[in-house]
Amino acid sequence: MTSETLIIALLCGALGAALAAAYCAALWWNVSIYLGDASWRALPLHLVRIAAVVLIFTFCARQGAMPLLASFAGFFVARTLIVNRYRTAVVGGPG
Repeated sequence: MTSETLIIALLCGALGAALAAAYCAALWWNVSIYLGDASWRALPLHLVRIAAVVLIFTFCARQGAMPLLASFAGFFVARTLIVNRYRTAVVGGPG
């Protein structure tokens, strides 16, 4: 593995983590729209959220297998941390 491949993999991992943060924020917004009166606005946001994930992971896949795996890892680690943080805030305890 060259240093260039490692740098690209690290950047894709950070991109995956940022994507997870944006994805969870959009999901929170999407749920609040579904619970409100204007639920018709939720579908376009839902489609944009999924399209963004597909586009970012496709971009990373075109860079190679290591950047794709790094972006998946960054996404899942960040998503897990965010979900656990909100679970603790809502429920009042871990687990």
